[in-house]
Amino acid sequence: MAISEEKAKHVAKLSKLSFSNDELKDFTDQLGKIIDMVELLEEVDTEGVPFTSNVAQSINVMREDVITPGMDRNELMKNVPESENGYIKVPAIIDNGEAGA
Repeated sequence: MAISEEKAKHVAKLSKLSFSNDELKDFTDQLGKIIDMVELLEEVDTEGVPFTSNVAQSINVMREDVITPGMDRNELMKNVPESENGYIKVPAIIDNGEAGA
């Protein structure tokens, strides 16, 4: 299936891509080849082939959920440059006009 440059231009616009005229011609050729490849896949006989969603045998491999003690809060706070009321104080990153940020 050939694709027109007009359709390729439309796809590029939807993808927020811009091409020069030469690039558009290349993009049109490449897109046409991709469409041809997908159409070729439609010819493959998949009758009786079970649906495959994942080729890996292991799915959702997780470790055992074991409770372990966390880091000592006082030791952690020793490494904090600035704190207030038990919380780590960081510079404001959003200036909403309040609190002098």
